[in-house]
Amino acid sequence: MLCSGKKSYFASALCIIALTSMVTLSYLRLQRLSHLPKIVQEGSRCRGKITNSTITALKDNRTFIISPYFDDRESKVTRVIGIVHHEDVKQLYCWFCCQPDGKTYVSKATIDVHSDRFGFPYGTADIVCLEPENCDPTHVSIHQSPRGNIDQLPRFEIKNRKAETFSVDFTLCISTMFGNYNNVLQFIQSMEMYKILGVQKVVIYKNNCSHLMEKVLKFYIEEGTVEIIPWPINSHLRVSSKWHFSMDEKDIGYYGQITALNDCIYRNMQRSKFVVLNDADEIILPLKHPDWKTMMSSLQEQNPGTGIFLFENHIFPETISTDMFNISSWNTVPGVNILQHVHREPDRKE
Repeated sequence: MLCSGKKSYFASALCIIALTSMVTLSYLRLQRLSHLPKIVQEGSRCRGKITNSTITALKDNRTFIISPYFDDRESKVTRVIGIVHHEDVKQLYCWFCCQPDGKTYVSKATIDVHSDRFGFPYGTADIVCLEPENCDPTHVSIHQSPRGNIDQLPRFEIKNRKAETFSVDFTLCISTMFGNYNNVLQFIQSMEMYKILGVQKVVIYKNNCSHLMEKVLKFYIEEGTVEIIPWPINSHLRVSSKWHFSMDEKDIGYYGQITALNDCIYRNMQRSKFVVLNDADEIILPLKHPDWKTMMSSLQEQNPGTGIFLFENHIFPETISTDMFNISSWNTVPGVNILQHVHREPDRKE
């Protein structure tokens, strides 16, 4: 009897597992079908105002679009980098207009709000939509509903549509420049050091800076080193200069730094072999190699197939200084002279 009972329990368990698997597969299939693009209208041409703003608020004022990017690494999708309220935004739709037939397709989005919000109500989100088959849309609109008039929706250019060869080896992303930034001396020292190490492009998400800093940026823009992305996030949200909500109860932390960095990665993923995420007061300094190119070649040989490298950081406090490189002509330039701060804090194991 005991043996028979065990067999009965085993058979029941198998039935439950099989039934659960069938229900799960059916649910996933229905979910995928609900996200497939559907034709909602046919016309002769794609209309709607094309927006070139870095940050665009949708009518719900809970969703802010940064930029859409074509992403075919796993399936043919449009990945929109945005900012959303993590509770209030439940569903969004991508509206694709396909030329030359003028058919409008609507695709339900998967909204992936990044977990690293640090307690703030708004966070970075990937808004991902399957693209229509037999169509390579150049623009997309984002809407809260599958119904409406596409002519009244802002249209965004889908970047990275065309595959490109890498134009540079290293692009550095700096986010975000705010607070009337005026650390001119340290910025120039860092920029020149980046160039020595092999950086060809520095992308800065700029909220605001001092007049003198504007002149410095103009020099590097004309030189071809710096690209400025306007970042007027405080026009849309109550921003904090702190990293955690408990320190400053605003809408989003650190001027939306995480959103800017995510956008910078996708913006440069087809034109730069490496994308480096740094602040202006951070320099990855090789100890065994003359520059980043030889350093990364060595690291890639040691770690084949690795796509992301993390570098240990150390603090060089401003409170301890040396008279080395106390160059009098630099004394009139506002900011920190990093060459005078060469003493490193002890490692903190915690």
